[in-house]
Amino acid sequence: MPRNNRVLTTSVRVAACTAAATVALAACGSGAQGGSDGGRVKVGLITKTDTNPFFVKMKEGAEQAAKESGVELVSAAGKFDGDNAGQVTAIENMVNSGVKGILITPNDSKAIVPALEKARAKGVLVIALDSPTDPQDATDALFATDNVKAGELIGQYAKAAMAGRKAQIATLDLAPGVAVGVQRHEGFLKGFGVSETDPSIVCSQDTGGDQAKGQTAMENCLQKAPGINVVYTINEPAALGAYTALKAKGLEKKVLVVSVDGGCTGTNAVKEGKIAATSQQYPLKMASLGVKAVADFAEDGKKASGYTDTGVTLITDRAQTGVDAEDTAYGLENCWG
Repeated sequence: MPRNNRVLTTSVRVAACTAAATVALAACGSGAQGGSDGGRVKVGLITKTDTNPFFVKMKEGAEQAAKESGVELVSAAGKFDGDNAGQVTAIENMVNSGVKGILITPNDSKAIVPALEKARAKGVLVIALDSPTDPQDATDALFATDNVKAGELIGQYAKAAMAGRKAQIATLDLAPGVAVGVQRHEGFLKGFGVSETDPSIVCSQDTGGDQAKGQTAMENCLQKAPGINVVYTINEPAALGAYTALKAKGLEKKVLVVSVDGGCTGTNAVKEGKIAATSQQYPLKMASLGVKAVADFAEDGKKASGYTDTGVTLITDRAQTGVDAEDTAYGLENCWG
């Protein structure tokens, strides 16, 4: 090889080594700020699905909060409501990518715990949004609706609206092992003043919070108990599915349907009389508080802890005496989706 080429090659190697050293130092410096790739602090968001309007709005809220806080949002979701394996994979990927914190709406409150414990053991701040883990202290903090209260409000409303008439209740629930579904169900029973074994509960079906499954569940319940006059639903997609089934039987004006969520579609359904009342929750607030908590943790090392109630409001245009509520005008001003 000619000498000039050897000199050039040597110079290139020295320059490459110098550049590599510079990159390595930069990576170490930025890692202390929360980014293992030399970038901004990373915040992970893992929702139950990426199709439910509630979680779509939650992601939008997180993106806006991330922009305001100067952090980078990394997002993922389960393929379907109940997809624990997908969420576990997302946690592992995010930890490996160097996130400072993970915000998660757990698909399975118990099964997700080991993956979260591994993340926390590596110094990642973990915050549950909307749905607590089981046990709740498997995460550092919880920002969520008081789901028992959300259920209790629509239970109290349904009880008052029935005005002493004998109730035949169908509960269209979420799925086994999901705390949010259990809490709303139990809250509804408490608000209505009945126990799980009360004979007024004539049918219970799981819907996964899905509209099509809500319709099927309602059809099944009507076959089992044609006299149903009160329907509790885990969320508004399930409520609208129930309404479709009731309308097909000419029962839509004879059956009281109550729900939880407060999305714009659901609130309009209340305004149109398809749903009698809904408990409105606020996913934007959950997401923004979560992102800010991770940003603060990256800044000063202080971890968020405990439970923060992000609020719930009963929305109806047919108010009942003794039950606090706001009308759909208020609901539409504060809805999402």
